[in-house]
Amino acid sequence: MKEEILLIEDDTRAREGLKIALEEEGYSVIEASTGEEGLKWIKRKHIPLLITDLKLPGINGMEVLKKTLKISPSTEVIILTAYGTVENAVEAMKEGAYHYLTKPINLDEFLIVVKKALDHYRLKEKVELLEKELEERYSFENIIGTSRKMREVFQTITQVAPTKAPVLITGESGTGKELVARAIHRRSDRKDKPFVVIHCGAIVTTLLESELFGHEKGAFTGAIESKPGRFELADGGTIFLDEVSEIEPSVQVKLLRVLQEQEFERVGGVKTIKVDVRILSATNVNLEERVKEGKFREDLYYRLKVITIHLPPLRERKEDIPLLVHAFIKEASEANRKEIKGITSRALTILMNYHWPGNVRELKNVIESMVILAKKDVLTVNDIPPYIRCPGEKEDYVTIKLGTPWHEIEKELIFAALRKSGGNKSKAAEILGLSRRTLYRKLRELKGENK
Repeated sequence: MKEEILLIEDDTRAREGLKIALEEEGYSVIEASTGEEGLKWIKRKHIPLLITDLKLPGINGMEVLKKTLKISPSTEVIILTAYGTVENAVEAMKEGAYHYLTKPINLDEFLIVVKKALDHYRLKEKVELLEKELEERYSFENIIGTSRKMREVFQTITQVAPTKAPVLITGESGTGKELVARAIHRRSDRKDKPFVVIHCGAIVTTLLESELFGHEKGAFTGAIESKPGRFELADGGTIFLDEVSEIEPSVQVKLLRVLQEQEFERVGGVKTIKVDVRILSATNVNLEERVKEGKFREDLYYRLKVITIHLPPLRERKEDIPLLVHAFIKEASEANRKEIKGITSRALTILMNYHWPGNVRELKNVIESMVILAKKDVLTVNDIPPYIRCPGEKEDYVTIKLGTPWHEIEKELIFAALRKSGGNKSKAAEILGLSRRTLYRKLRELKGENK
């Protein structure tokens, strides 16, 4: 199909000459003698390239340019001008024209500029098409995947986001549950309101109630002033309760009331506070089992799981690994000022064959490590950590030199357990024989020590 060019020129002889030259090159030409006539064509159909004289009767070329780019931003515009109006032509380029040519027109130069303008148009169209495709495929910011299971997740997000229903997001640690919660919020009518996150498992039980609902001055030792809780901060928006299974029964009662009545009192307070908050929650454990064990209220469980979205572990959607790898390479390269162009097929195969106990989070951390330590501009098998490259060599023991201080021994054991569990803190705690809360506390201590 011939590419269409709209030519606006009030000089009949000049217009006919340019039309013949363009048609000999295989282009389809639409003629117009005034700006008004040309704009009617712009409104009527999509024109890849507009060539217009700057000086026209009625609406001049500058106005035609501005109106054209407002109606059809992707249309390329070439301005034709006499020597005396070159300054105006330069101004037109600042307004978005692709190029300008001075009269009398050199046909060879003219046809070269036309070809380049159309090449630029095609490139823009291709980029827009790719961006649209990426938007459709990865329209849930930072959630990457084309596998059937992930498409089902995307579809559910799209369906539930506009509603007010509580959503329970389940899945192993590192599968991206918080990203799903953020995607739901962004696609809801609350997107311009707060999105408040609270990691319930990382907060000591005695402080969790205060964090959620706030406290009044003097409510407990250290409460030197009144403080709003996360629910107040999230009013009008969304609150995301990560690791909701870790909430103690005493706090569960108050949470149930918020779900049912959208009201609560601060710790040590008597004033009832009303809020409008959508509750999203997440867990990496079987809440139904917690209910059977008497550790989680059944009525709260059913209120939280009006809608359930399950995120599959990475090992069940390995076809998404190449997409994730390339996205993480780009992200890590930009963050660490490296110029990594890609990864070898052999290295990618090894990554796809690994079982990824830490899921997407572990993959992301591994890729960042590979990018930082890479000696070439393409990641190879040699850049892959040994425990992935050679699964039989996984670290099941730690060598500690006699005389090493106890806090260093403890640190080595914690880091080894995290490596073995792929970054999954629950599994690491299990390996070490610690409770999750104890491991979190020790990690906070280590983080403070490294500041």
